[in-house]
Amino acid sequence: MKSFIYPEMMVHVPVCTNKTPKSVLIISNNANPLLIEMEKHSDISATVVACSLDALRDLAEKSYDVVISEMAGDSAIVAHINRIIKEDGQLSIVHDSLDETHANKILMQVLGNYFKVIMPYNIGNGTTALLASKEYHPTADIILQRADMLDGLKYYNCDIHVASFAMPNYIRKEYLGIIRN
Repeated sequence: MKSFIYPEMMVHVPVCTNKTPKSVLIISNNANPLLIEMEKHSDISATVVACSLDALRDLAEKSYDVVISEMAGDSAIVAHINRIIKEDGQLSIVHDSLDETHANKILMQVLGNYFKVIMPYNIGNGTTALLASKEYHPTADIILQRADMLDGLKYYNCDIHVASFAMPNYIRKEYLGIIRN
């Protein structure tokens, strides 16, 4: 997989779904590729914390519009993310392969306690992330101007954004009632 696809998809999908993002939290132990993508949004500030529950505990409530997490989610992590994300916020989070249905169903059910929309999306080479949103739908509410006016992108654009949410029927059927769109 081209090394630029993953960071572009992890950053721009949630950022271009939020109406007016001002602050983004990146939870990562290797945030540099994600920060390079965040720099393309000059009007949005980004904060990085390490992949640890302790790092999340110290963050202020309702302080981030978007959270990009490379830390696997569980109920405690998702509860802390919910505490720090704003009322119309988005979360992009890594997860097990969609073929690992048991683990993903548990994570999606936990996310369902806090988010209105929960959808897997392609981030390249057959891998997916989960987009969880409190308010905005990632294909209906995409900010086209923000998505198509970014300079320096090699992969992401508004068409890729929408297409990344297309899933094969066997995935749709397996996660019926759990994926919220």
